[in-house]
Amino acid sequence: MSLQLKINTDLKEAMKAKQEPLLSTLRLLKADIQYELTKNGAQELSDEQVIVLIKRSYVKRTDAIQMYEKANRNDLADKEKGEAEVLKSYLPPDVPEDQIVAAVEKFVIELGASGPKDIGKVMGKVMAEFKGANIDGSKVSAIVKSKLS
Repeated sequence: MSLQLKINTDLKEAMKAKQEPLLSTLRLLKADIQYELTKNGAQELSDEQVIVLIKRSYVKRTDAIQMYEKANRNDLADKEKGEAEVLKSYLPPDVPEDQIVAAVEKFVIELGASGPKDIGKVMGKVMAEFKGANIDGSKVSAIVKSKLS
């Protein structure tokens, strides 16, 4: 079953069970998917495209959590945390840090990278290597910078 169909099925089940935090999050996610479908004129999105949408929504939630916590709005932060957890459940597991380090070292050698000017080249290769996987770009950036500094 594709990820898009799983989300639709889970949305229907959440409607029947009246699971409110799950329901509102899945509705927003379905709206994002529908927008992407109409934008591209497609019938269905690939799992990779859906994962990109989920990641985008997840990042929005984590940013909102930080802002709400700075403003001492714990009620809103808790709501965003609940939505972030729902979104995270649809993402593949995080890529382990040791795999990222190994890929960075491989591409540093392969590209002959020697300094900060080569960070972009190495980052591009590493991110392409893990395309479709759940990888944190800021974590990759930190590892690349530490290797090339």
